[in-house]
Amino acid sequence: MVTEYRSSDWDTYTMDYHQPHLEVEPAEQEIAVVDGALRMLRQVGVVPHTDYDEEKLLAHRQAVRELFEIPWTAITPRMQRLLYALNAIKQPRNMIAAGVFCGNTFISNAGAAVGPGACYTAGNLIGVEIVPAEAERAERNVRRLDPSGTARVVAADAVDVVAEFDDQIGLLYLDADGGPDRGKGIYLEILQAGLDRIPPGSLVLAHNSVNCEERLRAYLGFVRDPANCAASVNVIFDREGLEVSVR
Repeated sequence: MVTEYRSSDWDTYTMDYHQPHLEVEPAEQEIAVVDGALRMLRQVGVVPHTDYDEEKLLAHRQAVRELFEIPWTAITPRMQRLLYALNAIKQPRNMIAAGVFCGNTFISNAGAAVGPGACYTAGNLIGVEIVPAEAERAERNVRRLDPSGTARVVAADAVDVVAEFDDQIGLLYLDADGGPDRGKGIYLEILQAGLDRIPPGSLVLAHNSVNCEERLRAYLGFVRDPANCAASVNVIFDREGLEVSVR
């Protein structure tokens, strides 16, 4: 049985991917939808509580608006809020984000620890982008927001980065594409490459759990198996979706 949180308007809620900073809905509605997802995640044991700093989230959002070059993104305001909140709640010392394009997906996670949205101190926040030119742009974007270097973007294959990481991974975010043959199916390969360094209580987040469900069938079957993850919830409040799993 699949555990899911589905908002009533998930299939009509839309944004202009080329204008990610436009208001899509009243703030109260965005907050209510994301809070509903967080409450379900707490109920099933994915997160210990649902508290995050709204003002810091807004400060993070403003900094991204002012500092980042974003040609397009499928990260909706709802998804940005949820990613920030999950990182603010779990406060992973080490976070790896696979497939970060221009860096917007990465900083939606890392922004809870760096820049004006920071609410805790992290160790390593690594964004991975396999296309060198995109990795360079993402790194430029991130450097504007985080001069400290705690958050950084590397041009590499996420499977290799995760497999070679020599510490525990507190949060793994998956948004990579394995090309025509594997597509989003590469999520499972990335996860398995670092599984022995993802301890109980760590989060694994997989974007596109709705619109790429067919390609993710093996991955979703893996994280929804209690032998592999303690709990997993498909959060559906936009057309992309996010599978949120806890080890």
